[in-house]
Amino acid sequence: MYKESTNILVKHLINRLRDVRTASNEFRLTIEEISRIIAAEALSDFNTITQNINTWQGPLDVQMIEVQKLVLVPILRAGEPMLTGILRTLPYARSGFLAMKRDEETALSKLFYENIPEIEDKTVLLLDPMVATGGSLIDGISYLKSKGAKRIISLNILGAPEGIKAVQEAHPDVDIFIAQIDERLDDNKYIRPGLGDAGDRAFYTHE
Repeated sequence: MYKESTNILVKHLINRLRDVRTASNEFRLTIEEISRIIAAEALSDFNTITQNINTWQGPLDVQMIEVQKLVLVPILRAGEPMLTGILRTLPYARSGFLAMKRDEETALSKLFYENIPEIEDKTVLLLDPMVATGGSLIDGISYLKSKGAKRIISLNILGAPEGIKAVQEAHPDVDIFIAQIDERLDDNKYIRPGLGDAGDRAFYTHE
């Protein structure tokens, strides 16, 4: 299942990302904002537990997200601002990390770093801003499944129809929540109209 956000605020923020005049610090903050909004959509049916808190009128039993059952895993480096944004809302959620690099000639991805906590019987939010061919996402999901993740939810900012289809075909059991699906991939496997290289723009490593 995939769900593209229909939130007009999300679309507004996506178009801020597209603008080449958006500086790196604003680019990162905008990704953080979008990530928090789509994370709220993705976790709308997540498990809750009863906690007793002290309010100004005394003790009160309330329902809180069971963060002990949730692990946030960004694909580095572009996924880091997504992690930062969600941790502002769920500061006690555990995090893991995957680093993958795309071969510009073959458009295939390669995993070269991982640091994943115990995820067996847990839900993993896999954070990857861009879904072009879907290769990195497919490989990341496969790796997390090999580690025993109970459920994987893919959280994405921008994608191409071809990439979304590839992920669905490879992993039909994974739910995809994405802010915007663009028109297509071009001959170089870049998303059109897209927003450029999210990692380069977020960390000011582009020309």
